[in-house]
Amino acid sequence: MGQIEELPDDFDESLDLNKQTANPPSKAAAGPPPPPPSAAEETVFPINEGRLREMEAGAPDAPKMPPQMAAVRSHTTDELAAIMNKTPLFMTDIDQAGDEDGENQMLDALIAMQNEGTRGDVAQNFREQGNEAAREKRWIDAKDFYTRAISVIFAKVDKWEKPEDPDKEKKLLRQVEEASYINRALCNLELGNYRSCTLDCASVLKLNPKNIKAFYRSSMACFTLDKLEEAEDAANRGLALDPENKPLQTVASKVAERKAAKERIAAKRKAEEERLRKEKQLLDTALKAREIRTRKTNQPADMEDAAIRLTPDPLSPESTLEFPTMLLYPMDAESDFIKSFNELNSIQDHLEYIFPLPWDTKKEYTINSVDCFMETMTGGLVKAGKKVSLLQILSGSKVEVVDQLVTIYIVPTAKTDKFVAEMKARKMS
Repeated sequence: MGQIEELPDDFDESLDLNKQTANPPSKAAAGPPPPPPSAAEETVFPINEGRLREMEAGAPDAPKMPPQMAAVRSHTTDELAAIMNKTPLFMTDIDQAGDEDGENQMLDALIAMQNEGTRGDVAQNFREQGNEAAREKRWIDAKDFYTRAISVIFAKVDKWEKPEDPDKEKKLLRQVEEASYINRALCNLELGNYRSCTLDCASVLKLNPKNIKAFYRSSMACFTLDKLEEAEDAANRGLALDPENKPLQTVASKVAERKAAKERIAAKRKAEEERLRKEKQLLDTALKAREIRTRKTNQPADMEDAAIRLTPDPLSPESTLEFPTMLLYPMDAESDFIKSFNELNSIQDHLEYIFPLPWDTKKEYTINSVDCFMETMTGGLVKAGKKVSLLQILSGSKVEVVDQLVTIYIVPTAKTDKFVAEMKARKMS
């Protein structure tokens, strides 16, 4: 999502930042410039005198280093990092920011400054720091400052100065609360915390039901979460207050486009589901009318898109049935798969193009030298005529189609007795 740039709520748009002040102070009135700081005062780090003397003793002919260089060279890298960590500007680990006694006067002073004044003054200070961070798009920092402002407003312990004007203080707290919530909503929107964004917007609208930014940011967050009804409601409520608001018009348009797209997808899915329902209904009717038994197991074989179907039109009762069919050669542990075996075709129709088998070196498998068998629903065997249509074999017989797959055993006639005996033995075991 693109970055959202806008002025903070407390920005005075009437100010002309390019306008010169009416009476700029003259140089004479300003007084003489202060004297430049001494070299010692310009050093950022204190000089480690002991280490500096060791360095000078090791190189007696080297020129004397200026104070700035001496201050840096007389410390190790870790020491420099530790010194910088004690300065608030460079601080990265507050637990290591104190001196030997665990104190840091500069840090303590900054914290104390943040808590000077009334509750409203402190909350406003945090809010302004949040605005500054938001201008620089430091969304995490900005969010933290706005959260602090809100925490000060609702803190149970009142540790701040008493206001001279309670009504003015109350008004300030009300303004800071609304501004902090709406600006924190912006931070959450930019950070992808969409639910938190909507919660902040809800808090704003409790304070000010006419806050347009709250409606816009809530709508954007809901839209991103694909909560289109909520997004549309927020956008419409905002537009009812400000019909010409461009951001709200944009998000309302996006919501409408997304809703239309989802409705088209839903309509297409519903039509597909209805088509599949009708196909299944017609297929079940066709199987029942032909008295073909079918059964499903808990672990059907993966046949990809192969299935019993009506062809050429699955929605026409005049279409014929086709069955996925497995031809098994049990005496040689081989098989062939026929994806679509039409009910009007015979086993011989398929054997004519399958034979001769590439692995049949003994030439045992010819149309006239094989028998065909199918299992019954009780586990027995029936001999299937090679020239009879599949419909005649399946209709009204004890044969059943398991998991939409027809299984036919192809056995050399010379080995038929052996095959039947093995099947009976397997059934008895």
